[in-house]
Amino acid sequence: MAHPFRTGAAAVVLAAALAACGSSSSGRETAGTPAPPVSRPPVTAPPAGPAAPAAPVPRTAPDEEQPKLPAAELTPATGSFTEKEKEYLTDRVPRGMDPAAVLQTGQETCDRLTFLVKADRDTAVGAIVTGEIADAEPAVEHLCVRHRDLLREAGRGYADGTYEGQEVRPGRYRGVSPTDSCTWQITGDDGRALASGSTTGGKPARITVPEAARAFVSTGCYAWLPEGGAG
Repeated sequence: MAHPFRTGAAAVVLAAALAACGSSSSGRETAGTPAPPVSRPPVTAPPAGPAAPAAPVPRTAPDEEQPKLPAAELTPATGSFTEKEKEYLTDRVPRGMDPAAVLQTGQETCDRLTFLVKADRDTAVGAIVTGEIADAEPAVEHLCVRHRDLLREAGRGYADGTYEGQEVRPGRYRGVSPTDSCTWQITGDDGRALASGSTTGGKPARITVPEAARAFVSTGCYAWLPEGGAG
């Protein structure tokens, strides 16, 4: 699940990454740009009398159900896409959308990761774990394969939340950018407590998830990364 970036160094680093990448887009419109807020008229009480039947509300299919451009139609207005760029765009461009805009979104994802790695590698991995950098996997796999080690490490990490059964992976983990109140608990069979703890003041923490662990709960710790890197 995605969690807002906590106060502290990680928030500053990610904010700088977003600002730097945004300024490099040369004013081009990108996919996913938030629309301006829409003003809404005040709500008024309905007139007295029998209620008229409500008009049917048109249903819009979610993005994943919208028809996508076939690979043969993935062509930019000028120039051409590389083979890797076409692979990234395949099944990702809804009809009516400019493929170049979708590609730019992926390229900006790569730019953010590159910026974060230079500033703080753990922050870059944590941003993937928590979903702060969305759709990192397809962008890395097709557009910036040099960051595959970040994906591997993120795949073994935890964001805040509750994990049970096979979701629990034994090992040593370090906290990334915890809040002023980071707490965690590890339980075994029948809910028996195996370990728990907390930190204050955003201090870093390290935990060990034992083989006997059956559930792991983390709150306010942002992300946990495996000790020993991508491994």
